[in-house]
Amino acid sequence: MADPKKVRAEANAMIPDLLERLARDEVRQLETRRAGVRVRVTKLDGAPVAPMSAAPASRPASAHAVAVAPAAQATDLSTVNAPLTGIFYRGASPQAQPFVQVGTSIAPGDVIGLIEAMKLFNEIRSTAAGRVTRIFAENGQLVRAHQPLVEVQPA
Repeated sequence: MADPKKVRAEANAMIPDLLERLARDEVRQLETRRAGVRVRVTKLDGAPVAPMSAAPASRPASAHAVAVAPAAQATDLSTVNAPLTGIFYRGASPQAQPFVQVGTSIAPGDVIGLIEAMKLFNEIRSTAAGRVTRIFAENGQLVRAHQPLVEVQPA
């Protein structure tokens, strides 16, 4: 396991550049991996990102969230990506169970979620087979075309 202090120091070195890019580009989320560390920054509710210098040194600016985790060592993981831009839903209705959860086995063609675009609900089908190891998109979140929705460990 990596030393938590080294992971945090490496992440802190990457955050200012990611925040600058997030503020400059028309994206909601950026992720990078370097030296065994993965850092993801996300705009919250479409809020503008404040420059890093405007945030207190002890915490990030309130307009974004920062996630830090050791990077996955395996390179054989695949993702199922959004085929279009819209609002992602994990289940058929707010009360329904999600189509997939972490640990769910899926095959190509299985429905993993819905994307609402132009008042139409589009079934999003898996392009990979295996076990879901991570779900990137939250229920009701805006997703962009080609954005990863779920990560799959091949069977």
